[in-house]
Amino acid sequence: MFYMKKGSFSIVTGLFRVQEIFVRPLNEFVSLWYTFGGGTKLIVDSGPMVRPSVSLLQPSSEKLSGGPVTLACLLTGYSPQGAEVRWEVDGTEVTEGVLNSLEEEKSSRYSSSSTLMLSQENWMNTEVFSCRVNHHDHRQAKSFRKNRCEG
Repeated sequence: MFYMKKGSFSIVTGLFRVQEIFVRPLNEFVSLWYTFGGGTKLIVDSGPMVRPSVSLLQPSSEKLSGGPVTLACLLTGYSPQGAEVRWEVDGTEVTEGVLNSLEEEKSSRYSSSSTLMLSQENWMNTEVFSCRVNHHDHRQAKSFRKNRCEG
């Protein structure tokens, strides 16, 4: 019996990648139709691996004058799908105020975005903001220091 459930692992073989898997022999015969359950994401790689182009957009000067502050991380031109974004503020991962878009496909390339919304108080009390991207075990990050972007 082979059993793996919910984790941040992946199996990469030939033309497909499985992020979560639960496989159980059924009468000595394993059918993938019955063994992949809800929440399982099967990604079929049909072309070359292309890393995403990552851009970190800083808040506009109008947004800095009051109210919530929003940062955006844009991922474009990658293949196959499966890019993940994490945000860090002063070196600590944050999940509150994060909104990730669905991946969109156009001409066999994918794009997605992630935004981080901060209160004016959190913006004023922090210095370094980072968007960290993981795409099929390739990691990259974009960061900026607040004191270098304000004038």
